[in-house]
Amino acid sequence: MKTKAWGNLIYPLAPGRISVKPRQQGLTMILDRCQGLNDSQDLLALTGDYIDYIKLSFGTSVFVDESLLRRKIELVRAHEIDIYPGGTLMEIALFQGVYPQFVRRARALGFTALEISDGSITIPRQVRDDCIKQALDAGLKVISEVGKKDSTQYIPPTELAEQIARDLALGVEKVIVEAREAGRGIGIYDEEGRLRGDEMAAIINYLGDNQDEVLWEAPLPSQQSALILRCGPNVNLGNVKPNDVLGLEAMRCGLRFETFRHFAPSQGEMMALPLSLASAA
Repeated sequence: MKTKAWGNLIYPLAPGRISVKPRQQGLTMILDRCQGLNDSQDLLALTGDYIDYIKLSFGTSVFVDESLLRRKIELVRAHEIDIYPGGTLMEIALFQGVYPQFVRRARALGFTALEISDGSITIPRQVRDDCIKQALDAGLKVISEVGKKDSTQYIPPTELAEQIARDLALGVEKVIVEAREAGRGIGIYDEEGRLRGDEMAAIINYLGDNQDEVLWEAPLPSQQSALILRCGPNVNLGNVKPNDVLGLEAMRCGLRFETFRHFAPSQGEMMALPLSLASAA
């Protein structure tokens, strides 16, 4: 990692934050609606050290010129970031009967992973298993997703946990818990976007040692801070907006109000600071 602007003068307050790639925990996945090369280059120059996955959301990559998409993928991969098309596109490929060709094309374009989901359609368990195996056999990483995009289709947390455990047993890298882009009324969030702690706890308790293999979609900063405070700085978070990456990393490290206040010194300790500053001067 390159030397940062403040060097070692300012250090993270949150203990144990994993800041160096490659990391297996504390992963950040951003949702990219296929922004252009210049925007991507600027984003990666600023935040590439703190992004682990880039998802080209839903079917947006279908409308991008092949040469441009290949250049974008190469740019992303040069920053040690996995890039993959959204799960909805995979579901459409399955619906249209071209899933094997979709897998081969994704690999040929340079994508490093595929997302396997059934957020929009219902996929039989054996078909889901076969989709995962085909992607793995093609040499792609698999990030699967559980949960439905329709808020009226409620899935109990224990059922979600069972799906997660089965996917992990098949060799997927991480399993995403659905929350969509809005993060409201889906999965572990209520209609106002607040964390449903009991829903999340039920999934975590069921998974036991596998709980660190879950990636929680958390598009809102309030959700990101809630999950960091509940699970620690190395919780895996997804559907992060590109412009929120550095703000999220600041939260992970205790350098933003939402988490800094939990590490800030007491009032008595603060009163001693001017003396320290005076002696240092």
